[in-house]
Amino acid sequence: MKKIMSRFGEIEYDPKKTIHFPYGLIGFDGLHDFVVVPSGKEGPLFWIQSVDDSQIAFVLTDPTNFFLDYKVVPDQSECTKLGISAAEECLTLSVVTVHPDKTVTLNLQAPILYAPQKNCGLQVILEKSKYESRTPLPVVRPATDNGQGAAAAG
Repeated sequence: MKKIMSRFGEIEYDPKKTIHFPYGLIGFDGLHDFVVVPSGKEGPLFWIQSVDDSQIAFVLTDPTNFFLDYKVVPDQSECTKLGISAAEECLTLSVVTVHPDKTVTLNLQAPILYAPQKNCGLQVILEKSKYESRTPLPVVRPATDNGQGAAAAG
């Protein structure tokens, strides 16, 4: 086991369980190894903390929690970079940004492909995508009760 100091305090981790990004992340090419840090709150978000730079951490989520039709299938080149075959499991994750005005966006234009069996990640840019790097979360409208929710109690 190894230890690093981070924005979360001291983290003990198994180097064999780090997520390795052989090409780094966009804008962070020199950062290759990350450990997963649970968010501490129940929900679909979690952190990845850089092992290479204790000041760098990202919030990630499975974008299908918010966009049911979002799907990214790695091409052969991406499978090769991840060290997997096209038949092996590959998950798609998105970087979450909480802006100063408290709005939340997902980077759906540059998802992270994650091969859990190899513990390897690759951030890709979707060319000619309908998605944006700052895609707002969908607006959830409260369900209407159609006049049946507040029945008079007798």
